[in-house]
Amino acid sequence: MKPVANIPRIAWAAYGFALAIIVVDQLTKAWVLSGVDASVSQIPDGYLLHEVAPPLFNLTFVLNDGVSFGLFGGGSARWVLSIFSLIVAGVLAVWATRTDRRLLISAIGLVMGGALGNVIDRIRFGGVVDFLDFSGTGLFPWIFNVADSAITVGVVLLILDSLLSERTAKVGAAVEKS
Repeated sequence: MKPVANIPRIAWAAYGFALAIIVVDQLTKAWVLSGVDASVSQIPDGYLLHEVAPPLFNLTFVLNDGVSFGLFGGGSARWVLSIFSLIVAGVLAVWATRTDRRLLISAIGLVMGGALGNVIDRIRFGGVVDFLDFSGTGLFPWIFNVADSAITVGVVLLILDSLLSERTAKVGAAVEKS
């Protein structure tokens, strides 16, 4: 199969991961919001949607108009954060065409999909719909979503890939010196 527009086959895997994350993220948000008889603008933050495993895990609505943990929220942040996320996703899409490491491709796809999933929310609702609430554990007070989870896992994989590729480079350099 000839690559479309000279995009390597492995890069398509990153785009596929990103698309899968976007679809799952948007479907879970639609499912959560479908259980509420009000528009997003009328649901108060902290609204308990459903007790799943109280007090450890619940579905709790929060419209996060900032970045992580609500930082830098409000006003024009919606558009600034959307543009920034689109730029990050674009850079990642290009990066995917320039690598052949599977772990890195997976990481890029997860971060790209998570960023775009949250951009869709910012454009549609003015903020990101968060609903996964593990605050009852006392260890993790934040409420998040599938896109946030993908970004977090993707960043961890980026760090892991970086550490592994540095280690491989050092081992390879030592072998060459002998």
